[in-house]
Amino acid sequence: MITCNAETMSKPLISLKHLLLLSIQCIAAMFSVQLGKANALSHPQVGSLKCEYLICPIGIDAPKPRLIWILHDESFGALQTAYQVYVGTDSLAVDAGKGDVWQTAKINLETNLVTYNGKPLKPFTKYFWKVKVWDKDKLVTSGVSNFETGMMNQGNWKGTWISDGHNVIQKAAPYFRNNFQIYKKIKSARAYIAVAGLYELYLNGKKIGNHRMDPMYTRFDRRTLYVTHDVTAQLQSGSNAVGVLLGNGWYNHQSTAVWYFHQAPWRNRPTFCMDLRITYTDGSTQTISSDTTWRTSLSPVTFNSIYTAEHYDARLEQPGWNTASFVPAVNNPWKGTVVRAAPSQNIVSQAMPPIRAVETIPAKSITKINAQTYLFNIGRNISGVSKLTVKGERGTVIRLMHAERLDKSGKIDQSNIIEHYRPTDDQDPFQTDIFILSGNGEESFMPKFNYKGFQYVEVTADKPIELSQESLTAYFTHSDVTPVGEVETSNALVNKIWQATNNSYLSNFQGYPTDCPQREKNGWTGDGHIASETGLYSFDGITIYEKWMADHRDEQQPNGVLPAIIPTSGWGYDWANGPDWTSTIAIIPWNLYQFYGDTKPLTDNYDNIKRYVDHVDNLYPTGITNWGLGDWVPVKSITPMEFITSTYYFVDANILAKSAGILNRKADEAKYTALALKIKNAINAKYLDVNTGIYDKGYQTEQAVPLFWGLVPEGLKTKVAANLAQRVKEDNFHLDVGILGAKALLGALSDNGYADVAYTIASQETYPSWGWWMVNGATTLYENWNIQATHDISLNHIMFGEIGAWLYKGIGGIKIDPAHPGFKNIVLQPHFVKGLQQYQSSHNGPYGKIISSWKREGDVVIYTTTIPANSTALLTLPVGDKKAYLNGKLSGNHINLVSGTYQFTIK
Repeated sequence: MITCNAETMSKPLISLKHLLLLSIQCIAAMFSVQLGKANALSHPQVGSLKCEYLICPIGIDAPKPRLIWILHDESFGALQTAYQVYVGTDSLAVDAGKGDVWQTAKINLETNLVTYNGKPLKPFTKYFWKVKVWDKDKLVTSGVSNFETGMMNQGNWKGTWISDGHNVIQKAAPYFRNNFQIYKKIKSARAYIAVAGLYELYLNGKKIGNHRMDPMYTRFDRRTLYVTHDVTAQLQSGSNAVGVLLGNGWYNHQSTAVWYFHQAPWRNRPTFCMDLRITYTDGSTQTISSDTTWRTSLSPVTFNSIYTAEHYDARLEQPGWNTASFVPAVNNPWKGTVVRAAPSQNIVSQAMPPIRAVETIPAKSITKINAQTYLFNIGRNISGVSKLTVKGERGTVIRLMHAERLDKSGKIDQSNIIEHYRPTDDQDPFQTDIFILSGNGEESFMPKFNYKGFQYVEVTADKPIELSQESLTAYFTHSDVTPVGEVETSNALVNKIWQATNNSYLSNFQGYPTDCPQREKNGWTGDGHIASETGLYSFDGITIYEKWMADHRDEQQPNGVLPAIIPTSGWGYDWANGPDWTSTIAIIPWNLYQFYGDTKPLTDNYDNIKRYVDHVDNLYPTGITNWGLGDWVPVKSITPMEFITSTYYFVDANILAKSAGILNRKADEAKYTALALKIKNAINAKYLDVNTGIYDKGYQTEQAVPLFWGLVPEGLKTKVAANLAQRVKEDNFHLDVGILGAKALLGALSDNGYADVAYTIASQETYPSWGWWMVNGATTLYENWNIQATHDISLNHIMFGEIGAWLYKGIGGIKIDPAHPGFKNIVLQPHFVKGLQQYQSSHNGPYGKIISSWKREGDVVIYTTTIPANSTALLTLPVGDKKAYLNGKLSGNHINLVSGTYQFTIK
């Protein structure tokens, strides 16, 4: 038996096996300071069951879905020693431990993620599953969860792709409807709907679900998504009616801007295919499908553009259009539908959290400018929509102009977000909804197929109207991803920066990562990889990223080249798409693997990463590339673009080499390890002065980027870091970086002995800094350090968002162990930075909630951490000339931890 004492616990981490040999009883005795809850969970539980990272999903197509669970056990050293999985179609049998579809043996592993490997899954089938977990000598059993398959194969569709026969010029959105009868007792009903464009689905007069902007945007001619809805409760005995309203989305882009989406090769009038599959209690099924028996009419949505706004004429409403009793007006007969070719031959399930109106925000203030004009301030910058409730004369035209800022006179100012719009007439005003009243009492309008970036809404009518502060409500809309992280400090400014970072991240998570929710709405690759760690620390976004990587695979050229924005209409293949931007193809799968411990993102994208790296290698055999944009939007100092983009080429090759090793592709591992080393040596040979430890001119970006990405030779890290810290001091502890320098700066400092310097920069309140934005009223992150800039000054960008991840890593010290990803082993390296009295953070990883927090009590620091069950940690405490104590005993400052809660005193 290993003796458990401070000396043993302070030894460097050798391996997980070493930790498992430690006596659990000994650890529990030594660390009984578990804040009074050493046995808080007397009955360990298995929970958080997910399939494909979703809770009880319906309509999935994965032939071998991933099954995930968490062991909830707060006792010291809680560890899963084995598991057994059961999958079947009978919930009672599965609960009793019988899986007629798949049943594993008892597997003596700690993993809590397994890939289904049973009988082929059938379409339209509900499967139940549970997992038994052995925790040391105890058996812990989960409850039963379920997942439900969808089409599984395109040959299972019965519906026909239909549209209304109009061409892309027609601006009004089309209605579609059909009646059907039900005479049997319903067991369940599912609506499967695939759309090129956007849609809202109705049954018997009621909108189905609370999703917005479905389906998510893809390269429509290469991959089309369908959505599954449980509509059991919306059907009724006898007559029923189904209705569909189609919007343009990115499919039929009628607005004109610099990216030419109006010329996209897929562009067409929106179309859909739907199967409403009803299962009766007698075992029979009935499918109501889209076909030419459906009828169509134009709707009151007279124009809709995902890029600009939506127009609605309430005088054109047809009450009851989606009910069984509806009778069209004589002067407005509905016509037959037309058959259309499927937009692509790859129609797959949308297996990800939908976009929703996640937060309701009442107007903070209203200013009446005159009898026809009112200005609403919602108090914060968001992505989303506004809803107006008003009463007025029939035919009154109301315009709702949305913007992020006001001009000096207090009026709406769109100049910072309209620069890339190229309108051909005045019929499509930017971010301006148009609502024409019916005159039928109080009316409300909220766009269905659009979102905007805004804080202010100017409501203007062509006739006098009366509005109050309650007349307008805003809705923050984004992909409804689950929050998994939290940071709070004693510095109110830092807290604002963290919240603003989250606001910008969510504003730019719209089924794919975007740059800004107003001016572009584009999936800029550089912005996407820069913000990915920030997002993954705070939100469970794996399904969105996996979908976006499928978009990458759709857009990649045969030679490996990727466009700068993804998805794209074709723009961006010959500008801005060098390695510094399109490293998304490597960085995001790698980050997903690191955060979730799941190799599937690496497997799915391995060939694409390889093709991309090979192409760059063919173009730039020396290892130095000058293909890219460089350190975008710097403060003042300009780093050579060649230096930046070559670094990202190294990052890609290095990730490819490591991925090859993980996936057991030994020849590739050797090849790309050598390539990465060649690139590293080439960069250092050209830019590093080995005598001084200075890269190029020694700017912040030039010193930080090599440190952050592992380019610096081991023996020179101390010197390079010291030069970086000195440079920051010379810059008066303020930023002098662009977006790629900002990605590296704070981490390069805190990881190399200068956490206090990093925090000084992060907490600055004067220009240029994140805090400068906050002091000037920001609730999101900006596109430019200079808030008076005449261009590149969107007020809701995420590209400077690395500070959000750094607050977890650089102060809380919650880091990933690359050798044991998914926080199986946690690297804890907190920093008790000067100027901060208290700090707490948490991250819900694949094994549960990790907590890292500390506070000062005079000259003493109290550090508390929680390690979730089935995981371990290596804690490094920055004690300096002080000492760390655990339960009154000297503990050392490099401590191996098993699961549990610990409190250290540093004095």
